[in-house]
Amino acid sequence: MSSHYETLGVAKDATPQEIKSAYRKLARKLHPDVNPSEDAAEQFKLVTRAYEVLSDEKKRANYDATGDENGNGQPGFGGGGFGGFGDIFEQFFGGGQAQGPISRTQPGRDALITITIDLEDAVKGTVYPLEMETAVVCKTCNGSCVREGTSVVTCTICHGAGQVQRPVRSFLGQMMTVETCAACRGYGTTIPDPCLECNGEGRVREHVSKSLNVPAGVDSGTRIQLRGQGEAGPGGGPNGNLFVEVDVRRHKVFERAQNDLHAKMTIPMTAAALGCELNLETFDGEQPLNVASGAQDGDTITLPGLGVPRLRGGKRGDIIVHLQVETPTKLDAAQRDLLEQLAKLRGEEMTSGRVEHSGGMFSRLRDKLNQR
Repeated sequence: MSSHYETLGVAKDATPQEIKSAYRKLARKLHPDVNPSEDAAEQFKLVTRAYEVLSDEKKRANYDATGDENGNGQPGFGGGGFGGFGDIFEQFFGGGQAQGPISRTQPGRDALITITIDLEDAVKGTVYPLEMETAVVCKTCNGSCVREGTSVVTCTICHGAGQVQRPVRSFLGQMMTVETCAACRGYGTTIPDPCLECNGEGRVREHVSKSLNVPAGVDSGTRIQLRGQGEAGPGGGPNGNLFVEVDVRRHKVFERAQNDLHAKMTIPMTAAALGCELNLETFDGEQPLNVASGAQDGDTITLPGLGVPRLRGGKRGDIIVHLQVETPTKLDAAQRDLLEQLAKLRGEEMTSGRVEHSGGMFSRLRDKLNQR
């Protein structure tokens, strides 16, 4: 059995251009439209198969390595016909098979808009008014594209096929190619009297107002899909979908982390030492915060269930308050005197820039070491 190289009459190191030229030369002699003999038809199959393998870099490499007839492990010509010749033929001559007329009724495109809401709206949910420019079905012709009392007519050029055949000359002789009909643009029909409102499009652009229910729990980047509320399609086609992307504004108090809300609260040193009760304004009203005596900088207080709801249901997150203890930086004489008295009462004395705690554990340890 001859190899593909022998079938095309080229060397194993032939270039892609040499392989293509050899195929063209043989195809001129053997194509069934040029040479109708059975022997030529069989030879043409072999030549076409050889070119199909050797013109593909991967198939050729596999064929050279394994001798696999199909080049890529795929079936060859099967029970007859010319297998992959259609693709090869189309590379050289263009054309293709008739596909029939295109429908004027086409689906509309999807639309995407972005809205910006407050954090409170994300926590509670809201109804957001949407204002947008979009394509809607023409009310004058109801999407039919034609003036009232008229209709589309069959194209006299392609006779409703939407495509026409045109003869072209090639190295195989005269061939027929299929092209979209220029008279009807592939629709198979023409509109002698188009609707004046939409100019035969079946749709017009309008300013549309609608309401959007924004569910509680949305976050920046959440997309809400409204099926069938996008652009109307040409020729009265179905609407596409509308996607609304949500952007949540930053809040002056709360910072969101998934379903929890974090807040910072600064309290005086004295309030941290003595303890106190504060009030925090939340999205559920004013809530009390009990600061225990001896609170330290960085301590947190949690208000459970007052955060953001889960988007698909479930319990709400928490509010977490981070305490920031403020140390006074400017003291008048009276204030400084009071703090010094407090330091003495607590046994805290400054020595060489260090605080000494008299009577404390370190003082007792120091005294024992000094006694030795």
